[in-house]
Amino acid sequence: MTGEKDGTFGLTSKEVQFSIAYLNTTRPFRRTFIRQSILQLPMSDTPDDRRLVSGWQGRFYEDFAVGDVSKHPFGRTVTETDNVWLTNLTMNVNPMHFNEPYAAATEFGERLVDGLFVIALAVGMSVIDLTMNATANLGYDDVRHHAPVFHGDTIFAESEILDKRESESRDHVGIVTAEVRAFNQDDDLVLSLERTFMVLKRSEVEPSAARPTGWPEGVGTQPEDL
Repeated sequence: MTGEKDGTFGLTSKEVQFSIAYLNTTRPFRRTFIRQSILQLPMSDTPDDRRLVSGWQGRFYEDFAVGDVSKHPFGRTVTETDNVWLTNLTMNVNPMHFNEPYAAATEFGERLVDGLFVIALAVGMSVIDLTMNATANLGYDDVRHHAPVFHGDTIFAESEILDKRESESRDHVGIVTAEVRAFNQDDDLVLSLERTFMVLKRSEVEPSAARPTGWPEGVGTQPEDL
């Protein structure tokens, strides 16, 4: 009988036997809670009901079409730490980024976020939709800072596909160009740039739920990937 459903709340006979025994030995004030918890259990947890579900695997060359616009998930609030770290890491000695009294005396009235951080953030936010399966970034063009970014601003990014073409030297990839646009919480355009990248073709990779891009064979789940 173990492992077979007996029709009671969709539980297996073993689950029912355990539940009855537990209820008989549990203090009365907990019984209502336990009964409600049992009712919320899944219909069955037997191995036959398990399945491997494919997660987001990014876009491949075949998935891009000129004119497509993607609004990338997860806005990001810029902090003072972001600005100070990036400024220090890159040895940027412009006091606009780290000297508050100096910056306060300028037309901006406060420190500005390093523009390279804004570029890196916008490009990074676009990866989930553009370059999860890229093999190389080929270039950045027409970079424009349209408005300053301050500590506490929240940045959002979107991308528009401008061009795509086959690679002349590599059959397994294609080349895509996209414009990335970044906005703050007030819908002010703060940055725009074009990025061109080399991206894998789906037909060459053949990703699956059992072996998504980047996973070596024989790691996780099995056998035999349900």
